[in-house]
Amino acid sequence: MKRFLIVGAGFSGAILANELAQNLECTIDLIDERPHIGGNCYTERDKETGVMVHTYGPHIFNTDRKDIWDYVNRFIELVPYTNRVKIVYNGAVYSMPINLHTINQFFGKTLSPEEAKEFISSVADTSIEEPKNFEEQAMKFIGKDLYKAFFYGYTKKQWGCEPTELPAAILKRLPVRFNYNDNYYNNPLQGIPRNGFTEMFEKLLDHASITVRLGVKYSDIENTAAYDHVFFTGPIDQFFDYKYGRLGYRTVYFEKGKAQGDYQGNAVINYGNEEVPYTRVHEHKHFTPWEQHEQTLYFKEYSKETEAGDVPYYPKRLTDDKEKLQKYRADAEELNGVSFLGRLATYRYMDMHHVIGEALDFSQQFTQAVQSGGKPPIFPNEEA
Repeated sequence: MKRFLIVGAGFSGAILANELAQNLECTIDLIDERPHIGGNCYTERDKETGVMVHTYGPHIFNTDRKDIWDYVNRFIELVPYTNRVKIVYNGAVYSMPINLHTINQFFGKTLSPEEAKEFISSVADTSIEEPKNFEEQAMKFIGKDLYKAFFYGYTKKQWGCEPTELPAAILKRLPVRFNYNDNYYNNPLQGIPRNGFTEMFEKLLDHASITVRLGVKYSDIENTAAYDHVFFTGPIDQFFDYKYGRLGYRTVYFEKGKAQGDYQGNAVINYGNEEVPYTRVHEHKHFTPWEQHEQTLYFKEYSKETEAGDVPYYPKRLTDDKEKLQKYRADAEELNGVSFLGRLATYRYMDMHHVIGEALDFSQQFTQAVQSGGKPPIFPNEEA
């Protein structure tokens, strides 16, 4: 009978616990320093309004993998949902990501798809051959005016620095479309859990072999040697007590408001002007359009540098961060009986479906290693 310790009750830890409990003779202690399971995907109903709230900000499940979609639906019901984001700039409201409607509205034109392609090519900065940073990437794609309106101020607020200091690769996540498709995501499968995400974690961890302890840190475990294997899904720099320094993250915090009826008419509205201190406002009842609520909750989202005690959200992955990461990974490779899994332990930005797929793959690899007597994986198969 193997005994495992899993640190972290987010998707990585919860799926790993469920898979190991089903496929190996083992007992599992799962701990999390927060007072709840679910990590940043934790949802709960507001007691006063009845609105389902995404406590750590909106999470819309989207994927191009039918197997991952079906896996999630084994535990909860994903109701099809299309995320249509708007952005306010200089007193006008536009659709995001940039699409044909955005282009025609912004420039006061009635361009066809082909005409819009030619127009954007004419305003793009063709002198930039190999973009060296975020700003150059945007200028090469869409030109100065669209960049200044929809990316410069928002990005500066989100990352706390000039876009010239950010890698060009960040912008590749944001598509530009030459039709009227205003679906924020490209993935064909998109949905919101009918009863929130927390229900999935409850079902994943409802197993006789799994014991969940909340409000417990890894440092609180006095005898980790009592476990056959430890799985750590928290920040890798935290595991090593920040011996090489903290890895850089941006975090977010929210200013909560309540109103009667409908506050802004949409789930998410971004704010592109730099002088508006928040990056976006999300109104959570619009994430469950099948429900009716007389009152509404909205949250103004602010971004800042992560400090001790903050929840890390977005890895910055600047040059200095990557150098530190390699040192932490080298130390991890020297350990016996410890594996690292998830976005914090691998220091990568990962969407939910990536985290879920990776946790399932890692669980299978570990199970096979145990059953064959092979060496357990230390990290998932990924690029640092």
